[in-house]
Amino acid sequence: MSGPLARRGVLVGGVTLALAAAGARLLGAATKPPIAVHKSPTCGCCAAWVEHVRASGYPTTTHDQDDLTPIKRKLGVPRALQSCHTAVVEGYVIEGHVPADLIDRLLRERPSVVGLAVPGMPVGSPGMETPGQAAERYQVLAFDQKGRTTVFATR
Repeated sequence: MSGPLARRGVLVGGVTLALAAAGARLLGAATKPPIAVHKSPTCGCCAAWVEHVRASGYPTTTHDQDDLTPIKRKLGVPRALQSCHTAVVEGYVIEGHVPADLIDRLLRERPSVVGLAVPGMPVGSPGMETPGQAAERYQVLAFDQKGRTTVFATR
């Protein structure tokens, strides 16, 4: 077949494939649980981390707070592990610039921990990318209710 009908078939097929791909992306995003992020209203790196987890398919809500100490204390984040923002996903605490793929792993493996933390603000971690500056090596730590830590991953 050639001519207008053939072109229409190619066009319809292309549109169908594009819609299927978009639907698959939306479906994948819908299967990830929501993350609630507590952050400073003026912190740019916190906003960049929120965009990182959103781009990875996590629906997010943000709660801007001038003082994050009470929420960190309530959620059991040890002082030595604290960073600039604190998030909660399916009962786990995510402290600081934890990469989204490690949140995926946490939710898949479901270890008996309070959560994950990237202490401080290492350059090159999600939300802390700095053009022209090499990424630092850093550890993502799992922590329990007693504040004990284990290395969950190294980046």
